[in-house]
Amino acid sequence: MSLRLSTVILPYRRWSEGGRGAWQRAEQLGFHTGYTYDHLSWRTFRDGPWFGAVPTLTAAAAVTDRLRLGTLVTSPNFRHPVTLAKELISLDDISGGRVTLGIGAGGTGFDATALGQEPWTPRERADRFAEFVPLLDRLLTEDSVSYEGDFYAAHEARNIPGCVQRPRLPFAVAATGPRGLRLAARHGQAWVTTGDPKLYENGTPEQSIQAIRGQVEKLADACAEIGRDTRELDKILLTGFTPDRARPLESLDAFVDFAGRHRELGFTEIVIHWPIPDSDFAADEKVFEQIAMEAPAQLR
Repeated sequence: MSLRLSTVILPYRRWSEGGRGAWQRAEQLGFHTGYTYDHLSWRTFRDGPWFGAVPTLTAAAAVTDRLRLGTLVTSPNFRHPVTLAKELISLDDISGGRVTLGIGAGGTGFDATALGQEPWTPRERADRFAEFVPLLDRLLTEDSVSYEGDFYAAHEARNIPGCVQRPRLPFAVAATGPRGLRLAARHGQAWVTTGDPKLYENGTPEQSIQAIRGQVEKLADACAEIGRDTRELDKILLTGFTPDRARPLESLDAFVDFAGRHRELGFTEIVIHWPIPDSDFAADEKVFEQIAMEAPAQLR
């Protein structure tokens, strides 16, 4: 199976000052999907420009034709299923059915408190995510939904005409814990991981491979519990958060080696960050483009 190559374009540039060009260039380079983060701000970018994910993806849909578009990832931290569903259906329509929703439970940080709430515990995030995903699934597949849960409610929420993609746009569920993996198995068309965060600072690439192998095995177990073949799910690795850090982008050979080792674990898509100077995602743009143009052929 050939390995797809995608990219994340962070929404930190004005559309007229490089934002538009990056998305168009991503399509020219042949990337499978162009993703962006769905945050209100993010880490070291917090005190600089940062634009909204859905408007950015809508604009990207208008200036591309083939590139799939998506979030990595949307979370319940500041989203409600009813309003999110309406935005996603609109985006799927504008893009002609090119949207993938990357979705996760969220975490700590600015997003978790920007609306004035206290940050949720890991248990609370998992509880909300377990309610958020099934409700969003219904909202994107049914014309009218009424629901009353512990955290979310919908009263005759209308979503006509629904998604261009049927029965709805695909979910790429980010998860490593048992509850999240069960959601990925039941509702996902893809599963997303960034590796094991505990290994980021002091782990080795070999330890990371072993940890990710364990995650893949747990996903297979979650699928087996409901009688689903794990091969039905695409498996997506968002790079930049393993002990390798930026090393896979140092050369074409380094990337092909990195991607090949993860393909052996069953991954079907590798996502690399669009280079951002003077950041954690700094990389040589010429090498980045060489990887985009040449690596997929070497990974078939």
